[in-house]
Amino acid sequence: MKLLLVHTKAELITLLRTPGFLIPTMIFPSMFFLMFAAPNLKFVSAANYTTGSFMAFAVFTVTFFQFGVGTANERDNSWSSYTRTLPAPPIYRNLAKVITAAFLALLAASVLVGTSILTTPINIPLVRWPRIFLTLAAGGLMMGTLGTAIAYLVSPKAALPIANLIYLPMAYLGGMWMPIRFMPKLAQKISPYLPSRQWMELVWPAMTGGRWEITHWLALVSFTIAFALLAGWAQHHDERIRF
Repeated sequence: MKLLLVHTKAELITLLRTPGFLIPTMIFPSMFFLMFAAPNLKFVSAANYTTGSFMAFAVFTVTFFQFGVGTANERDNSWSSYTRTLPAPPIYRNLAKVITAAFLALLAASVLVGTSILTTPINIPLVRWPRIFLTLAAGGLMMGTLGTAIAYLVSPKAALPIANLIYLPMAYLGGMWMPIRFMPKLAQKISPYLPSRQWMELVWPAMTGGRWEITHWLALVSFTIAFALLAGWAQHHDERIRF
């Protein structure tokens, strides 16, 4: 436990010392929401639905880039290389990243909700929030494992452009920016096969009070396991080569 706390503290301090990464990551989803969504939300149902979509987008942004681009940059970091030589198992470093990402994702989602409260007629009963947090956490974990896999599969310099090539289409096609029915026909056909869409099929009922379908949970769990196995293999392969 002590090692976990030490690694978590180090992760948080590192991020706090790089406001150029931290602040835009926290604010970008809310800015996007203000520019493209909030002006059109005149009714409670629409505000609840869209706020849920953008909350997932905020969590996606933090976890995907924190685990993806952040981890990739650490591969060439001398301090990160040194910590790998210490007797502490890698699980402590990985858990510290999970805790840090969860904290930042919660912060980004909170900023988004605050923005929505100030600009839309959002009204979500307290009883729905446990389901909302559960779906956001589950999806954030899935996207974090995907980001980790990318971080170890590509070079540090290639991590950011490749992450963007995955992040932006997945957010759009998953329905995080607009309802699926407003998308082009081709996008509607592709959307159901993406992990982001399966995630949103859990977020939307949580926001509106609808029922979950077990198939979407099974899909999300399957994607998470697949990404985690890929990330574990890629990390082991990378560390074996470097050390």
